[in-house]
Amino acid sequence: HYFIQSNLRMLIGRVAVNRTAMFCCDLQEKFRPSIRHFPAVLSNANRLLQSAKLLNIPLVVTEQYPKGLGNTCSELTIDHCAIKCPKSKFSMVVPEVKSYLEDHEARKSIVLFGIEAHVCVQQTALDLLSLGYDVHIIADATSSRTDTDRMLAFQRMRQAGAYLTTSESMILSLAGGSDHPQFKSLQNIIKTEAADTMLLPNVNL
Repeated sequence: HYFIQSNLRMLIGRVAVNRTAMFCCDLQEKFRPSIRHFPAVLSNANRLLQSAKLLNIPLVVTEQYPKGLGNTCSELTIDHCAIKCPKSKFSMVVPEVKSYLEDHEARKSIVLFGIEAHVCVQQTALDLLSLGYDVHIIADATSSRTDTDRMLAFQRMRQAGAYLTTSESMILSLAGGSDHPQFKSLQNIIKTEAADTMLLPNVNL
């Protein structure tokens, strides 16, 4: 019965706080001038990060070659991260992260966002999907140097079985309803509408 319920939940992409982890991929200083819609991506990413802190959702942060590309952007709220690690591999699923997931096996839903959509985010999504996780790509907190690469990456990840959604949709999905004890605090986070990252009319719905 549990197995059937678990498979159905993954099939429809439902999330729950106690089954979710957030992955923040390579939102680093040196990318600031080159990534499309970067200020808006950071703003929307911070909504997710602040919500994760409120809801006690584990946060995994990676940095691609931080010695050359800098650290995670200072305006992002990552002081509560469960694990933060440098990497040279494009995918976030490096040994330290894989080990963390194995030690927290209840966390089967991964909320994934960052840069670049067609490289590190996409390879992370494919690795996680192959390991049996359900993966939720936060489209308005994920970008690339070009809109072409970004949009085709979204299509590729969706074809592979990932879910595409927005920061506000994910935050409210995790809350589940206005009766959640942290709802008012979450409402304050999303009170101002999400920054526009020009998903429409580009995204193929």
